[in-house]
Amino acid sequence: MKHKILTVVLCALLVPFMVSGQTTQRLTADKLNEYAIIYSLPKTVFDITIETEHTVRKPGDFANYAKRHLGMTGAVTTQQNTVKIKSINITPRGVADPEKRYAAQFKAGSGATMLLDEAEVPLALNLDNVTFPEQPSLPKANPIGPSVLETDAARHALTLDITRASSQSKKAELTAQRIFELREQRNDLISGNVENMPPDGGAIQVALDNLNAQEAALTAMFMGTTQTFTDVRTVTFVPGENDSTDIVIARISPIDGIVDVNDLTGMPLTLDYKVLERGKLPENEKGQPKNFPKGGLAYNIPGSGTVALKFNGKVIASEDYDIAQLGMVFGVDPSWFTKKNAQGSAEFSPITGAIVKLASGTAVSK
Repeated sequence: MKHKILTVVLCALLVPFMVSGQTTQRLTADKLNEYAIIYSLPKTVFDITIETEHTVRKPGDFANYAKRHLGMTGAVTTQQNTVKIKSINITPRGVADPEKRYAAQFKAGSGATMLLDEAEVPLALNLDNVTFPEQPSLPKANPIGPSVLETDAARHALTLDITRASSQSKKAELTAQRIFELREQRNDLISGNVENMPPDGGAIQVALDNLNAQEAALTAMFMGTTQTFTDVRTVTFVPGENDSTDIVIARISPIDGIVDVNDLTGMPLTLDYKVLERGKLPENEKGQPKNFPKGGLAYNIPGSGTVALKFNGKVIASEDYDIAQLGMVFGVDPSWFTKKNAQGSAEFSPITGAIVKLASGTAVSK
């Protein structure tokens, strides 16, 4: 038996509350709304947060002279961009299902109250203080910063002779000489063999840091630079009632990172969705499904399914979840919550609409 409300006039009292960082509202069953509380059960959706790590390698101006002047090998000679998936987070949440809007009818004078979230999805009945698990800590994008060659130290390290040299070969030679000079200055500072010694340990460290930064910048002109940064994107998947496979939710380009699903420069990140179990209505002693109680408090009996992500032929994330769309709607007799001096209470999952706790004898806050 369905008890859906297609048109709604909201007359209940709305009071702001905070539950686990959420903005919520409390509705009271009173004469203004004919002692009925109207709400929506949720459908389960999944926010899939993809974090990619980008590595950018750029050659220095003197890459071809690294071995000749510094005796160093392994210099970056061509620009290289690489991208890899650093982390995947699958986060279920509930959104109001417009096809599951209900009214729970209570006894006059009961004072029953319901706590709902911003989308009018129920959180609790006859309870004000409800604590739900905190949302997972999701990664944040870490943008690329200036390379060592774009710092003040790099500008200070270049001498007038280097900038005026007429050929690339001469510039490389003078730059290498400057690197060795910086190393010598550092050794003299460490050993105390300088005329104007800094006054204390802090000043010595500042001087050493400056010399190290200049040497690093000039060395990068031979060896090149390597920088990393991260990008974070979130896509939302709405499960249906049947299995789905190889759904392309994003593409990962080896150069640009996360790109649109239609951009064939990227390799597909695909999602498989498999139904594990469907929710079932409770049965009576004859093994027949129970009838929905008159004016009952509707809730979901969810099913379960697996959400798995694949990239480059490998499963990189997989988890089983309770899912509202795979379940059934049933109800609790409203008299459970309006018994004199022993009013019951309920807590709901805002993700599935299931009752996670049903208690009796709870006093209602006025």
